[in-house]
Amino acid sequence: MKKLVWAALLSVPLWAVQEHLSLEQALDLVRQNNLEVKVAEKEVLMKEQEHKAAVGYNYGQLDLVVNALRSNDAGNVFGFKLQSREATFRDFGFSDFLGGVGQALQMANGDFGAFSQIMANPQMADQLLNTAPHDLNYPDARSHFQEKIQYRIPLYVGGKLMKYGEITDKMTTISKLDRQKVLNQKLFETRKTYYNISLVENFIKNLNQILKNVEELEDTVKNMVDEGYALDIDLLQVQTKKADVLRMINQAKLNRDLAYQYLSFLVDDTVRSIVVLDNDVPMPKMKKEEMLSRNIDIQKAHMGLEVTDLAIGVEKASFLPQVGAFAEYGSADNTFLNDFTDKDAYTFGVQLKWNLFNGFVDKAKYEKAKIQNLKMQNQVALAKKGIALQIDKIITSIKSKEYDIASLREKVKFTKKVYENYYSRYKEGLMSINDVLIKNSEQIQATLKLVKTRFERNNKVFELENIINKGIL
Repeated sequence: MKKLVWAALLSVPLWAVQEHLSLEQALDLVRQNNLEVKVAEKEVLMKEQEHKAAVGYNYGQLDLVVNALRSNDAGNVFGFKLQSREATFRDFGFSDFLGGVGQALQMANGDFGAFSQIMANPQMADQLLNTAPHDLNYPDARSHFQEKIQYRIPLYVGGKLMKYGEITDKMTTISKLDRQKVLNQKLFETRKTYYNISLVENFIKNLNQILKNVEELEDTVKNMVDEGYALDIDLLQVQTKKADVLRMINQAKLNRDLAYQYLSFLVDDTVRSIVVLDNDVPMPKMKKEEMLSRNIDIQKAHMGLEVTDLAIGVEKASFLPQVGAFAEYGSADNTFLNDFTDKDAYTFGVQLKWNLFNGFVDKAKYEKAKIQNLKMQNQVALAKKGIALQIDKIITSIKSKEYDIASLREKVKFTKKVYENYYSRYKEGLMSINDVLIKNSEQIQATLKLVKTRFERNNKVFELENIINKGIL
């Protein structure tokens, strides 16, 4: 029983295999699974986060700052005590000063007049003032814990932050256009590959019919050789033609297998078979102006122009004052969070900063931004003209291919009838086998050329759809 269960499990494929895949299903798989599309999607997400970061600067910055320090540096220890609101006269060195005053009192022997004269003595005053306060210069090491909340916010920066927010929003839109362009390219390649497989399948079908005709001709020639109405060389010629047809069928199958591998790569899944299409891709029905307006490269160029407009505003802000506000609240002590409210303190204020001169750096950047904007205007005009010319060339090529296809369809019908006529006349002994095989070759060449022209025409239509950003299914 266990062996049967294991056999059943092993018979199940480890990944899905697509059988009889329709074009709609293939396009959906590309949208969901294609790795390049996923990479482009992640780029959009990153740009969205950059936009959020740019907008976030408008709301300022709130920080919790905790300092844990220990020092015996005289300046640090004195500052620690001041911040902790614990400074005493002893910390200023008054113990040494009082010692000098006490000595003066002893010398005056309780006489206030004598004490006044002693203190007024310049030598005594110099001695007291030059006394180095030991408590101030050589304090004991002290720990210091400071906890505070700081908030800083820009009040006015010449519109720079607003422009940055708008720029990052435009850049997000550009990344979405890039994602759409990648998706369009993958859909274009998928449709192209799907239709190519269909054409190859139809070509193989036609070649198999031709092979059947050649095999029928081979049987006929064999019978005629047996009856003495044909030569062995006639049979050899037919068999050589049969080998050529088999070679073409095999080559077509190899090309089909390669196309299936590429289709599997695009949908990120194994594709074994598709629903074969026999129709050609319909020509998009759209006015030239709409085609140009839908083109992603032109949309990106317009968006880039808007970005350069905003960049001018960013550089112009450098000539304007910048105003910011600051607020801080905290407490300090030699023990962490000790007597927080008794020793708390606050600070707040506003700062104005206005650059008056920096070697004309801001002016140079401003001029560069304006030149970049003019350059982008030219690029937009160039993109429109270049893509309009590209569209015209593709449409002309499609129309030319459609005329060729109509002509080749008639030629294929004609060569088929001519071959059948020559084959009938050969059986009557009115034609040589060489004439029959020549007509057979003409039929094959006409069929091959029709397939190739349909292939080229479809590819041009797909290329046009890709350029005009046509919505697909």
